[in-house]
Amino acid sequence: MLPVDSLLPEIVATLRRAPNLVIEAAPGAGKTTRVPPALLALGGDVLVLEPRRIAARMAARRVASELSERVGETVGYQVRFEEVAGPKTRLRFLTEGVLTRRMMSDPELKGVGVVILDEFHERHLETDLALALVRRLQQTKRPDLRIVVMSATLDAGPVTHFLGGCASLKSEGRLFPLEIAHTPYSAAPLEDQVAAAIERLPAEGDVLVFLPGAAEIRRAARACEPLARRHDWLLTPLYGDLSPAEQDLAVEPAAKRKIILATNLAESSITIEGVRAVVDSGLARVATDSPWTGLPSLETKRISKASATQRAGRAGRTGPGRVIRLYTAEDFHRRADHDEPEILRRELSQMCLQLETAGIHDPLQLDWLSPPLKPALDAAEALLDRLRARGPEAARMARLPVHPRLARLLLDAEQAGAGDHACRVAALLSSGQRLRTLDDESDQRTRAIHDQLRRNIRRGRSHDDEAIARGLLAAFPDRVGRAKPGGTVLLSNSSSATIAHPPGEFLVALDVDGSLIRLACAIQPEWLIDLFPDRIQERDAVEWHRQGERVEAVSALLYDDLVIQESRGGTIDAAAAARLLAAKVFEAGIERFIDPAELNEFLARVEFAAEHSALQPLTDADVQAALADVCFGLRRLSEVEKNAAGLIGTLERKLDAAALEQIAPERLKLPSGRAAKVHYERGKPPWVASRLQDFFGMKDSPRIARGTVPLVVHLLAPNQRPVQTTTDLSGFWVRLYPQLRRELGRRYPRHAWPENPS
Repeated sequence: MLPVDSLLPEIVATLRRAPNLVIEAAPGAGKTTRVPPALLALGGDVLVLEPRRIAARMAARRVASELSERVGETVGYQVRFEEVAGPKTRLRFLTEGVLTRRMMSDPELKGVGVVILDEFHERHLETDLALALVRRLQQTKRPDLRIVVMSATLDAGPVTHFLGGCASLKSEGRLFPLEIAHTPYSAAPLEDQVAAAIERLPAEGDVLVFLPGAAEIRRAARACEPLARRHDWLLTPLYGDLSPAEQDLAVEPAAKRKIILATNLAESSITIEGVRAVVDSGLARVATDSPWTGLPSLETKRISKASATQRAGRAGRTGPGRVIRLYTAEDFHRRADHDEPEILRRELSQMCLQLETAGIHDPLQLDWLSPPLKPALDAAEALLDRLRARGPEAARMARLPVHPRLARLLLDAEQAGAGDHACRVAALLSSGQRLRTLDDESDQRTRAIHDQLRRNIRRGRSHDDEAIARGLLAAFPDRVGRAKPGGTVLLSNSSSATIAHPPGEFLVALDVDGSLIRLACAIQPEWLIDLFPDRIQERDAVEWHRQGERVEAVSALLYDDLVIQESRGGTIDAAAAARLLAAKVFEAGIERFIDPAELNEFLARVEFAAEHSALQPLTDADVQAALADVCFGLRRLSEVEKNAAGLIGTLERKLDAAALEQIAPERLKLPSGRAAKVHYERGKPPWVASRLQDFFGMKDSPRIARGTVPLVVHLLAPNQRPVQTTTDLSGFWVRLYPQLRRELGRRYPRHAWPENPS
């Protein structure tokens, strides 16, 4: 008797009254194996979506056993590389992607009465897509279709609201007390930490160790082997790419104590009897997408609090349990409460392609539990356009169980008669392997993908490297680069990367880590013109010849932003050449070409005028534009040196010269008849300097800016040395001039020194 059994009559009764239901059931309650067969009483087939293949297989076997049948009779399962079912099968356990693909050929799910989404808290991209599609089907064509969402750790509120305010039922599990210990930070390798933690545990019950991936599992197995041999324990790995027989060895009861080294697939969906202790690394491989290729990959990340709680619960199914977390309590409390749904962080082109073939051209037309982000959808649609994944071609690409990029590779290579070769390349890329391992088929997952693709692609007999290279170009049209000496690669999206050993001058980057290209395929630039004529553009431009300090005309053929062919010489665009030459004058330093003091004084003069009128001050951009006028028709910096004297005149012509002269005159006519220069400096008042006698006959200080600003007057002796500085000329005549008159009259007797100079 499992805890959920007492809830089954209410579950069935609720679904007879209403089509939707959310079930919260603690780990070990029995929801995965007891709820689905109970719902067969409602009529129609029952489809159960599981997040992992092992969960689908094990659940099908358990339910079939409880019905005293073999798998493939009433109960079956279908995962990516395997299907066990028969004509009498009414209950099928599926991985999530299988359902969305089935709905492409059977959009109304004929004969299906109930769709169950199990372990919904994991929120895989395919889970959210499946929920959106079956909900749409229910609301449009199949009001009789029932939807059940199940999870052990789920915030039920948003899901019940999404399903029309449906009922929510809860079943408590049988979780025994847990003793949870956190460990201090350690710099020791993870496998050594695992071995030390296992040795600390009491020798009772099996131990479930959570590790990020298969590589860590293999290292931990080597580290724990002496311990297992000494105590006669059984070390068993458990991860997705193992064969069913190897997975069975890990989950079935054994005659001796087991140390199960598992990925997070053991976190939910399957119950492993006999586990009394858990060692948790706190890490998991999280599905992500390469920002370069868009292909799915796995990244090691810290798990959420909800996942850590789920893992710990595995130790308390059959009795009191022990949990050792290989991280601190502070680390645990800093973690996110729940994992972010994949639909908010994954690349979405494959999802958009599936929806396109289902007649849903705008994904946001669907009702989503968590709507995908608009920028991610726009990027996905743009990629599909570049992959020519539209119309009838899109339907065939969508049926291939790989990313749309690899589907493009397969279809193009198939047409060239190199289908089998392309299947091998696509299988390696899809499984994260390198092209250099094409002849190494020891990886089971790669072989399975390869075999599956060969069933969908006409093989052909050609081992045509050019066909594969052209296919890879078609699959990665936005990853084209041109290698330069030294390992720098200029890319068609205006960025750059590095590569240790470029396969050729032109290449497609297939695997990039940061800015380092780890895997690339050589291509010919002519292929870009053949395959993407709409991305090719001709550009006539001017470029700078650094050594010659001159402007040159350049004609270029570009693929996106990447130059694939160029020639120098020919007719030059005079305006563009002038702008570039002016910019280079600024880079070299304008003081090389014109007296900087003279230019600064002119700019200060304009700035003063702007402060006292509607004139606008001149910016660096104005100066550069005027300099471009001076440079018009010139090609070299040496020519600018001979012509730059006209810059100030050019700047003045861009202004209202009359207004400038009225507000900030360049010269001031004095009573003596002399025209004295008015000096302008930034941060200082304007001033004028001349001999004292030049001001005889002037009662007050001279003013500019329409008489509002007095000039600072520098009064000079006949020897041109200053004797007084003032802005109050009338006061000077009265207070200081009499004394100066006597002194200057003795020193310069030939000059007139009137008693009343005003």
